[in-house]
Amino acid sequence: MIFYSLLLNNLCNFTKKPMNIILPGDKDYESRPSVQRKSLRINLNENIYGTFVEIGAGQEVARNFYRVGAASGTIAKSMSAYDKSFSDSIYGKEDNGRYVTQNRLDKMLNHEMDLLEKRISRDKNPDKFFFVYANTVATIDFAKKFKGHGWMGIKFQTNPNDDYSEIKLHLRFRQNEAKLQQESLGIMGVNLIYGAFYKHNEPLKLMKYLSDHIDDQSIEIDTINFSGPLFQDVDNRLISLELVRLGMTDAVIFDENGTNVLPAQVLYKKNILTLRGSYRPITKVNEEMFRKSLEAFLKEKKVKEENTIVVFEITLSNLRSTGDIDDIDYLDRAKLLCSMGHKVMISNFSEYYKLVQYLTTYTKKQLGLTVGVRNFIEIFDEDYYDNLKGGILEAFGNIFKNNMKIYLYPLLDKDKGEIIDSNNLKLEDNMKEFYKYFKVNNKIRDLEYNKEFLKIFSKDILKKIKNGEPGWEDKVPEGISEMIIKKKMFGYK
Repeated sequence: MIFYSLLLNNLCNFTKKPMNIILPGDKDYESRPSVQRKSLRINLNENIYGTFVEIGAGQEVARNFYRVGAASGTIAKSMSAYDKSFSDSIYGKEDNGRYVTQNRLDKMLNHEMDLLEKRISRDKNPDKFFFVYANTVATIDFAKKFKGHGWMGIKFQTNPNDDYSEIKLHLRFRQNEAKLQQESLGIMGVNLIYGAFYKHNEPLKLMKYLSDHIDDQSIEIDTINFSGPLFQDVDNRLISLELVRLGMTDAVIFDENGTNVLPAQVLYKKNILTLRGSYRPITKVNEEMFRKSLEAFLKEKKVKEENTIVVFEITLSNLRSTGDIDDIDYLDRAKLLCSMGHKVMISNFSEYYKLVQYLTTYTKKQLGLTVGVRNFIEIFDEDYYDNLKGGILEAFGNIFKNNMKIYLYPLLDKDKGEIIDSNNLKLEDNMKEFYKYFKVNNKIRDLEYNKEFLKIFSKDILKKIKNGEPGWEDKVPEGISEMIIKKKMFGYK
């Protein structure tokens, strides 16, 4: 195999042209080329030319390109401004004193691209596709308390006359050895660069291939954004969904602009109020649950509005409730929530205790969970907790840590005409005393409500939308019906 690699290099040096040669025994070259082959294919492409800048974990990505040979025509410069003072002199100081941030990554990409443009003449190199790859990373600490994380990104073009496109992502390490983390980082960096040039027209596949040749449990990617002319048709909310669907992370968050945001950046040391629902579509009931629970949450002793965030959560199990996940249906829900200025979380937490465990990795402050009576009763179903040694006791111990409060929205019993709240909800006999403990200790709060809204059900609205029936428009928040009609959401015709 080494012989064939040397032969390939010599042939390419002689012809000055990139050669797409499949070596013996490599039947899966196109679908899953090795790290070496990806690096070599980049090096042998005479049009690709750029800079590598890596901070915090060595020069693991650039090293892969140097090792396979033919790097002189690809790499303009590789650098590691490891010392903070030296790094500051190049990219400027960070106001918050932190270096493993998206802001730092942006500065690195932009600064190095400016240098590349200034130092390499376009007139003399009219066919070059410029790129800058950068990462800023903190690997596991000596005490092995913090496993480490990092940002990586690429700014690139696939035509010398085009504006630059960008792919930026945040990763979390799961290994317990710095060396393993460095190796995984090096592989993922190669996958990113290769994907940018050869898979940019299929961003969902590009994402999937980021973990090529890396153990599934090695790295978590919890944020990724595509931008620029190559990705003008990409909706990053769909990218968020794909991260969770592929198991690359358990939860993602995007903001009101549809931009994927780093969960840690949004949730860190915040009071968090979470509303779980299907939002298919969002109704006046959902809107009232939001307003009333936020009012109650802000009245908690230690909660201050300036340090509070509200997250609307949709779970994968909810998205799959009608079968396979429908991307169009999902985007309809997301766009409506974003249009109302909300942040949205897509998660793989079918059980509430898993959601709470996730949130408590980012904050020890007040947590609030807004639920309807029907969903709340399901929390007391012991069958949900068969996978836990401590069963339902362990689950509730996790749910009510950090002074968690449940904000309960009532249910209208259509048959009896009765309104069900925390005072008259029905549970199994063996759960009644258990429930009473949380009720007595003020862990569960009933929300104020508009009785007319209790008659609104999203499934009824959805049915009318699909069937072209009138009478649903006044049951959704202001501006939502116009948006559904204009953009023909949820099967509107």
